Amino acid sequence: MSGKSASEEQPIGEVTHYFDHIDVMAIKLSSNLAVGDEIHVRGHTTDLICTVDSMQVEHQSVSQAGPGDSVGIKVTAKVRPGDHVYRV
Repeated sequence: MSGKSASEEQPIGEVTHYFDHIDVMAIKLSSNLAVGDEIHVRGHTTDLICTVDSMQVEHQSVSQAGPGDSVGIKVTAKVRPGDHVYRV
């Protein structure tokens, strides 16, 4: 664990899709997100912390995205639609 409490995490979006054949989640952002940010995905059965190594908007690589954008991010474990995403 990163040592930060949940109260220090900032909500940044929600998982809308998970593509298990390529291990990518789609997130609808409510806040800014950039490559290099550490995120925490939480849900009923999900508890995943990872660093954003790369992300895409409309199949184009981007270094940052903002509120209203839908971004794709590669993950190391299964996540589920409806899971909440926080910046750590």
